[in-house]
Amino acid sequence: MTRTRIKICGFTDANLALAAVNAGADAIGLNFVSKSPRVVTIDQAKIILSTLPAFVQPVAVFCDAPTEQIITLTQELGINTVQLHGKEPLSFANYLSPLKIIKALPFDDQFQHEVESWGEHCQNLAGIIIDAPPKDGLTGGTGVALDWEKLSQIKQPHWPPLILAGGLTPGNVRQAITTVKPYGVDVASGVEIERGFKDQTLIEQFCDAVCLVK
Repeated sequence: MTRTRIKICGFTDANLALAAVNAGADAIGLNFVSKSPRVVTIDQAKIILSTLPAFVQPVAVFCDAPTEQIITLTQELGINTVQLHGKEPLSFANYLSPLKIIKALPFDDQFQHEVESWGEHCQNLAGIIIDAPPKDGLTGGTGVALDWEKLSQIKQPHWPPLILAGGLTPGNVRQAITTVKPYGVDVASGVEIERGFKDQTLIEQFCDAVCLVK
């Protein structure tokens, strides 16, 4: 069985990003949301990208940013996949083609409808991130966990690849994967010693926990 994919989001330090890759991360998230404690500059992003080995996927994270900004930045950095973490409509995502889109959706009353809609109408969709509803002005990285049992009950085989986020930690990620059986997991605050500051030991523990799931 294929191992659950790992994305670790919100790096501002190249050494920690490389440590995450060495620990088993398949994708690295670079956050370009100005109000985020994990926001990265273009210069920082270039340094981080220069350290990544082949086959590691960099993902640029945006929240309700103008399409022109997204296109310009991804072209400058050579990034092919973007994560949309705001209220971006389907037309917005399709306009960004051929960029691959990972759409973050809050696990709320509209979740099922939104997943069906994005899966059917977004031609460049690469996956859906399932996150907790916004909190404290943040649309992601809040550290709030989802109702995994409820998600596992409504999950459908025809849905796009699901990437589980929201409150994941080295201590609970195995249970989350066992319950939901997602394509991948996405973590930010769960591997930080304080908001915005990653910890190599927590990163390694998180990746180890994912790899132990059978």
